[in-house]
Amino acid sequence: MHKRVGTVMIGWVGAAALATGALAQEEQVDQTQPATEADAPSETPSDTNFDEAFPQMVSEPLVQGDLAPPGPIIESWEPEQVTALVAFIEGIGAEGLDPADYDAEALRALAAEGPSEALDQLASKNFVWLVEDLRDGRTPMEARVQWFVVDPDRDRFRSRELLAEAISTSDIAGTLAKLHPTHPDYAALRAALAVTPMENAEKHKLIRANMDRWRWLARDLGNQYLITNVPEFQLRLTVADKIISTYRTVVGKPGRTATPQLAEVVSGVVFNPTWTVPQSIVKGEGLGQRVLNNPSWARSKGYRATRHESGWISVVQQPGPTNSLGRMKLEMPNRHAIFFHDTPSRHLFNNDMRALSHGCIRTERALELAITMAILGKGATRDEAVEIATSGEYTKVMIEKKMSAYITYFTMGVDIDGELRTFDDIYGRDAPVLASLDKPRVQKRSGESDDEVIVIENNPLAG
Repeated sequence: MHKRVGTVMIGWVGAAALATGALAQEEQVDQTQPATEADAPSETPSDTNFDEAFPQMVSEPLVQGDLAPPGPIIESWEPEQVTALVAFIEGIGAEGLDPADYDAEALRALAAEGPSEALDQLASKNFVWLVEDLRDGRTPMEARVQWFVVDPDRDRFRSRELLAEAISTSDIAGTLAKLHPTHPDYAALRAALAVTPMENAEKHKLIRANMDRWRWLARDLGNQYLITNVPEFQLRLTVADKIISTYRTVVGKPGRTATPQLAEVVSGVVFNPTWTVPQSIVKGEGLGQRVLNNPSWARSKGYRATRHESGWISVVQQPGPTNSLGRMKLEMPNRHAIFFHDTPSRHLFNNDMRALSHGCIRTERALELAITMAILGKGATRDEAVEIATSGEYTKVMIEKKMSAYITYFTMGVDIDGELRTFDDIYGRDAPVLASLDKPRVQKRSGESDDEVIVIENNPLAG
């Protein structure tokens, strides 16, 4: 399990001190963060459409000349190497995969006959299938509802290169074992699977499904990151393999405002943010006209309205105690418009069921988190961060050491107390994953989701 540091309930200055200490420790560790997105402004004009705010990058066609298409991935196998491959297949159940997917009996029979082209083809094929399932996950993309993580492991651990390495070293098991997720929660699930009787089919399958979910992510999440498990309603800040702090969260309501699964990058912290109110509220709920007609009420809520020449009204809520985003938000550009932010409705964190938002993730003790992030990212010193946070003025602190943020969905996992337990399947995302375990292995799987991207029109007033 990850080691825990300090106590969860700490104040701003305590958080700042803790972050300073964690930063000093973290600098001694080689930082291996995934590739980051380019920085993007925190605010966009209210009349900017989504395509303008998040432009699509389109490359020119790549001219390959007379290059021949790559051939099948095949190496020459010795019978003893195939025997090692069969032994690995027979033990693959420990990783939550099904030995029946990988032709062990046929491989054993061919190996007994000695080297052959048929043996090379069958052994190479099944080795590559093992790579794909251990690296990418066995679950086909259509069963991963609202899962939009781009797994970098396909580029880091290429099938052809791993096969060549396995043959040249004859270390079949060692080469494949490199693909196992490094996060300790995967190891906890693996240990639970080992002691769960096959007769307890429901629990057995649930463990396997959640082990596979870890394979949908990068094998190594890095040394410094945020990770939230949506059904647990918890966010963790991890530095140098230690959980620094945990925070309760409020996540999206089931349905079209359910929080998607993402791997993004936090590039900055906005203290005392403004909130540009969506037109569905300004026009659809009549807020714009109400702000214009009731200036004293509008001032008490921090709203400022502008009537444009074309007649439409825009409304921006200014920083302050009533701001719907609270006192901070984390800058995390993505096409889903999902981010972490504070809320003035802090009583909601006392609810057991906290799937209440329009998709964005409201975070407990958000100002503490913001200060810590600013310090860890070297965007501000401890004193600067505290001063900015308490100024009441809109301030965006860009951080030099950008931090990965993982929004995950595990229905069985290690909770913040270090215990392995189940969580409610609040979005009903288990069923297709569990069903896929009973079906034949899907070949030629896509690495990208074709699910609808539901752009969240953030309404922090809801819930």
